[in-house]
Amino acid sequence: MKAPLSGVGIGLRRELQDAILETSRRIDWLEIVSENFMQQGGRPREILDACAERFPIVPHGIAASVGTGAREGYASHLAELCAHLAAPFFSDHLCYSSLAGHELFDLLPLPFTELAAERAAANARALSETVGRPLLLENITYYATMPGAEMAEGAFVSRVLEASGAGLLLDVNNVYVNAKNHGEDPLSLLLALPLHRVRQIHLAGFSLDGDVYLDTHSSAVAEPVWALYREALARVGPVPTLIEWDQRIPSLDRVLDEADRARELLSAARVPGAVTTNADGAS
Repeated sequence: MKAPLSGVGIGLRRELQDAILETSRRIDWLEIVSENFMQQGGRPREILDACAERFPIVPHGIAASVGTGAREGYASHLAELCAHLAAPFFSDHLCYSSLAGHELFDLLPLPFTELAAERAAANARALSETVGRPLLLENITYYATMPGAEMAEGAFVSRVLEASGAGLLLDVNNVYVNAKNHGEDPLSLLLALPLHRVRQIHLAGFSLDGDVYLDTHSSAVAEPVWALYREALARVGPVPTLIEWDQRIPSLDRVLDEADRARELLSAARVPGAVTTNADGAS
C-alpha cells in the first residue's frame, strides 16, 4: 500500500480525464467511483493506469450497502481494484443501496437504531477484512428520518464506527444540507459526529429546489460550507480533502481553483492540541 494521502484531491471524471493527464497544475491525489472501474479493462483501465502513474488514487464506492450487505462477489472485485491501485484505504457510505439482492440505485438512510448499527458494523468489518484495507464510511444526506429512531445521527454514526473500526469520511456539505433541511444548527450537527475518527473530508456544492437543499455536487462549494470546513479543520487538523463536482462539470481549471482554495485552508490548519513556538522559541 502507498503512503497515506495528504493535500487536496479531485474526482477522476470522464469529462476531465484528458485534461487531468495534461495539466501542469497541482493535483495531490484522485478519487474514483469504485464501480466505474471494477472488472473493467480497455480504455477505462488505460486511463486509470495512466493516472495512477502520476497520482495516488483512492476508490470511493456507492454500492457496498453496509446497512444490508453488498451483492455476491462485490467485495472480491473491490479487493482486486484496491490491490491494483495499492490504495491506502477505500470508502463508501453509511447507508443501504441494495435490498434482498436488488440494487436500488440510491443511497438510502438507515434507521438510527441499535440493531441497524450492529448490522452495519458487522457488514463494514467483513468488507474491510475481505478487501484487506481500512474502510472509511461517509455520513450521507437524508431527506426523511427513518421511523423507529433510538438515537440521533451523530450517536448512530459513532456507534457504527466504534463497533466496526472504520474511519469517518466527513462530508461537510452533507452536514450543512442535513442541518438546513431538518431545521438544525450546522455546527451542532458537525460537533455531534465522531470527529476523532475523521480520515478524509469531502467538499461539494448543493442546489435548491424551493426551500429544500439538494446534495447535487453540481456547483462550487457554497460560502457557508467553506465556513463549516474551517470549523472542521480547527477540530480535526489537516485532513486530506476532496473537491466533488459530479454534475454540470466545468473546466478542470475551475475545479482546481476550488482545490487551491481548500489547500490554502488546509495548509493553515494545525493539529489539534499542537504547541507552536514563535521565532524566539516561546510557546
